Amino acid sequence: MLLPNQFSGETRSATDTSAITALCKAAGDPLRMQILKVLQQNAYGVLEMCQVFDIRQPAMSHHLKILANAGLVATRREGTTIFYRRNEMHPDTDLQGLQHSLFHTIDEAALDPNLRNRLAEINGIRAAASVAFFNQNAVRFEANQDLIAGWSDYGDSVLSFLPDNAAGNQSALEIGPGYGQFLSRLSASFERVTALDNSEEMLEQCRSRSAAQGLTNVSFMLGDTDRAISNGVKADFISLNMVLHHNPTPAEIIADCAQLMNKNGTLLITELCAHDQEWVKEACGDLWLGFEPEALSQWCLAANLTEGNSQYLTQRNGFRIQLRQFNLGAN
Repeated sequence: MLLPNQFSGETRSATDTSAITALCKAAGDPLRMQILKVLQQNAYGVLEMCQVFDIRQPAMSHHLKILANAGLVATRREGTTIFYRRNEMHPDTDLQGLQHSLFHTIDEAALDPNLRNRLAEINGIRAAASVAFFNQNAVRFEANQDLIAGWSDYGDSVLSFLPDNAAGNQSALEIGPGYGQFLSRLSASFERVTALDNSEEMLEQCRSRSAAQGLTNVSFMLGDTDRAISNGVKADFISLNMVLHHNPTPAEIIADCAQLMNKNGTLLITELCAHDQEWVKEACGDLWLGFEPEALSQWCLAANLTEGNSQYLTQRNGFRIQLRQFNLGAN
């Protein structure tokens, strides 16, 4: 998904006054400034943006075109939908300093409450669609996932990221545990394990399979990361295993994970790399067509997580899997 190198956008080899003028003029409009604020951590289609700002599509397209021409936003097509996201620009671009200062200032500004409420509605619709899919397809989840990548394809690699010695790592949290394939190993490595899922049907499938394996130190929580934070959950190890592409706000989930981690904790993300297989949205309930590695790096950096080891696997069907380790410092 949704980061600069995945999007269209030109880089400039040298700063010139016309480029500076275009950037400043594009940002110097109240509506376009709010658009850049809305696109801070997520990507939205034109129609979604029209809903957020309550304006017609031609007007929204006009403003987005101005921002794109100035290099402030970038686009990515997923099927028939074009998503817009802020463009952070290439590190060698001479305008980077000016643009980063602009974005930093925008990020410090408050978002209009009406816009925030409309964004929440859109994200809620996305989330509800994902939950409905898994509630309706809980018994077929494993077969659906095997169309892309099953646990048997990458499970051994995931296990290699577990701490060699869990001393001092007393608790683990798995967000979106599926059928619980990873839980048995987490149960053996940690004193306490929490399985968190926002689909009641999926959580029940996981609970039944865990009970059959005699996993007595695993607790189950229905809800999302907000629920876990409000319940005071803390973990030394957190797993996001093929979860983010089902979530409407992946950057926010990563930020929540940072809040849920104990000091010196570890976040392990197993995810699809960006792809163009549109059929997975209907067959597997995916909201996003994978993510560029740089997207995960940027979101984790924003959450004050330090990047650790990484591994990439290529499937016979063409899908690529990324296993990414991120750590939270002691301070």
